[in-house]
Amino acid sequence: MKNLLNSLCFAFVLITSVFTSSFCQAQKDMGRWHRVSRVLDGDTIKLDNGTHVRLIGIDAPEMESNAKLTRDLRERHLTVSQELEMGRKSYQFTKQLVEGKKIYLEFDRLKYDKYHRILAYVFLTNHQFVNAEIVKAGYAYPYTIKPDVKYSSLFRQLYKEAKENHRGLWNTDRVSKKHFKWF
Repeated sequence: MKNLLNSLCFAFVLITSVFTSSFCQAQKDMGRWHRVSRVLDGDTIKLDNGTHVRLIGIDAPEMESNAKLTRDLRERHLTVSQELEMGRKSYQFTKQLVEGKKIYLEFDRLKYDKYHRILAYVFLTNHQFVNAEIVKAGYAYPYTIKPDVKYSSLFRQLYKEAKENHRGLWNTDRVSKKHFKWF
């Protein structure tokens, strides 16, 4: 009986250490290079390991009708079709920028959002800052949630420049001036 109890204790310790070790390794690996298997929308990507990553500090328009779309419409004074069209353009820009490419994740203070997505700043192999590029090109706006504020002033500056220079979603050829209050 004592041998059985010792064996069970040993097995428990072994299984626990293996699980803990693999969990810690998975956490450590998040800071390494990954490949983007799919872009889900203008500010969310899926990695080759199945992990969903929400780009910190930016918010892109929605591509589908949902509760967030309804909230965004109240603030932006756009029609549903205008908002969805902007969401598709933002998605296409992000897809062209990162899908199938290798990226590196940089973290701020919070690791996960309430939907259990990894929160990260994303960089391409050429050190191009993906979150910033999306805002700079005019396909997202700054979205600061404390305590993740590392690049918030950069995002606000890039947003201002994109809007002033009519880039991306603020291209006046595509958006009626009547509905130019996008943000």
